[in-house]
Amino acid sequence: MKSAIRAASPPAKPLILYDGDCAFCAFWILRWQRATWQLVDFLPFQHDTIGARFPELRSNQLATTIHLVETDGSIYTGAEAVFRALACNSARHWPIDWYERFPVFARWSETAYSFVAEHRAFFSLLTRMAWGGHADPPSHLLIRSIFLRSIGVIYLIAFLSLWVQISGLVGSNGILPAKLSIDAMRQNATAQHIGVDRYRVLPTLCWLSASDTSLNIQCGAGAILASLLIIGFAPAPCLFLLWLLYLSLASINREFLGFQWDNLLLETGFLAIFLAPLQLRPSLARAPPPSRLVLWLLRWLLFRLMFESGCVKLLSGDPAWRNLTALTVHYETQPLPTWIGWYVHQLPIWAQKTSTVLMFIIELVIPFLIFAPRRPRHAACAALVALQIVIFLTGNYCFFNLLTIALCLLLLDDAALLKMVPQKWQSAVTAIHHPSPIIRRVRWPRQILKTLACITVAISTIQLVSMFQLRFPWPGPVMWVYEWVTPFRTINTYGLFAVMTMTRPEIIIQGSKDGTTWVEYEFRYKPVGLKQRPKFVEPHQPRLDWQMWFAALGSYRQNPWFVNFCARLLDGSPEVVRLLKRNPFPAGPPRYIRAVVYEYHFTDWRTWRQTGAWWRRELKGLYIPTISRRAAEPAAPPAAKAH
Repeated sequence: MKSAIRAASPPAKPLILYDGDCAFCAFWILRWQRATWQLVDFLPFQHDTIGARFPELRSNQLATTIHLVETDGSIYTGAEAVFRALACNSARHWPIDWYERFPVFARWSETAYSFVAEHRAFFSLLTRMAWGGHADPPSHLLIRSIFLRSIGVIYLIAFLSLWVQISGLVGSNGILPAKLSIDAMRQNATAQHIGVDRYRVLPTLCWLSASDTSLNIQCGAGAILASLLIIGFAPAPCLFLLWLLYLSLASINREFLGFQWDNLLLETGFLAIFLAPLQLRPSLARAPPPSRLVLWLLRWLLFRLMFESGCVKLLSGDPAWRNLTALTVHYETQPLPTWIGWYVHQLPIWAQKTSTVLMFIIELVIPFLIFAPRRPRHAACAALVALQIVIFLTGNYCFFNLLTIALCLLLLDDAALLKMVPQKWQSAVTAIHHPSPIIRRVRWPRQILKTLACITVAISTIQLVSMFQLRFPWPGPVMWVYEWVTPFRTINTYGLFAVMTMTRPEIIIQGSKDGTTWVEYEFRYKPVGLKQRPKFVEPHQPRLDWQMWFAALGSYRQNPWFVNFCARLLDGSPEVVRLLKRNPFPAGPPRYIRAVVYEYHFTDWRTWRQTGAWWRRELKGLYIPTISRRAAEPAAPPAAKAH
């Protein structure tokens, strides 16, 4: 608040007077010095010159509250003094704006300041626990550089992984040809008189061309742009084009690119555009600091990812999660387990229940530390990364774990990484911890970032509230924006395995030349042979193998793509056959195709030692009746026996 006293001899620069004998004050004064770019002077009121320079200020007043002496002689105290001093840094001007505009905020600020000032010993202890001895304001230049390059690596993995499969998935001879999909959408848009808005409803470059060449060009361009992002060339334009290309392929390929990590990559990649510096060749020395607003939006994304993942398990009402037995079957029934998952499955039930409790703590409690001070936030980073490493080791989840770990990096700051990087980077980061306010750097306009934040927070809040099945009368314009942006898949809900799959049905596809002798098709990664050891395939995602797991949970009528897949096998489509491990009919396609369902289980230690089998299985029946090469619909199967 403003004092009625004015300084008789105003200082040349704003001057903060504080209690130099208070460790709590000394810590925060050092932090504010760095934050104000040396545009404010800080002196303890015990300094010899203070009494002579400001005789109007009494020592008992100076000992109880901070004083700011402005260059015009005005004197401010308490929270207002702090806010006005910090406002010398243009990026920290919002507290004083709120203080002047909102009386409630001003009143609460002063109340909180007075309470802290009266209990400085206690809050000094809390400060040491929360921040340690690191008084510098956090810098995230190095963290941003590593994060953006990590996103480049993940985009590269995603595009290369898709590139080797895309012809078989949505090529002209693939399972779900993109050209047929876009032609159907075009006819539908014309019939409903949808004009330009069709590009929003289905945001894909395949409106221009859905040929095999176009699909391959999009994958190749994505790989090239990801490589440029890794080396740090034009990060913002590269990130925008990468997001656009991946959205294009995901929109035309929804059956095979509709996984949560595809949504997470689109959302992370979109926010990363606004975190990136607007320079062609940014360096740590020349790049502006990352936007704190966008940094918090990415942390908010990480919070939603983890917290929603824990909530959906409890909100689903699944007894396996509530009685803590879900992990007794999870490693066996997940889509693509690893051989480490087989070993973890053998652990006793008490260990599985303990693991479930720890998982719930990490997903439901630890995420709140994302918004805590430095030390708790670093602890949250360690816990979240540890969970991702365990998931990585026990199951194949594409690039999901890598992407989540990349988001966890944003919980750290440069000081936490300086000892782990080359010396030249250490020097560069140290040199720019205190950038000069005179240097003008190109930044994203604040209005764009504020609009981005408002839309992201509003829509994600709607999704979070809906998850708890709470009714709230959201304003019409907010709901209109929500519906408008939905096709872009850049603000999403998350949560895997809300309901635990208790059994593992596996579809085994069989082909026959004569309708009597049947031969099984082998997939590259999904279980077929009983002695086939579970593999590590991540960060690559065999999308057909994944879809086979989902198809087994329903019927072929719920998965029309599966019928198309069988038809392509009958045609002998080279692009589709290449998605499999081995073609059992190299001389020509089979005349008949059928699919049967087995229930698979992990073997135990004894069986594995005696037989070498990792799996055992039980025949459950037909998944789809026999399909002949002459008909697109299921045909009556001849008498036969399976092999």
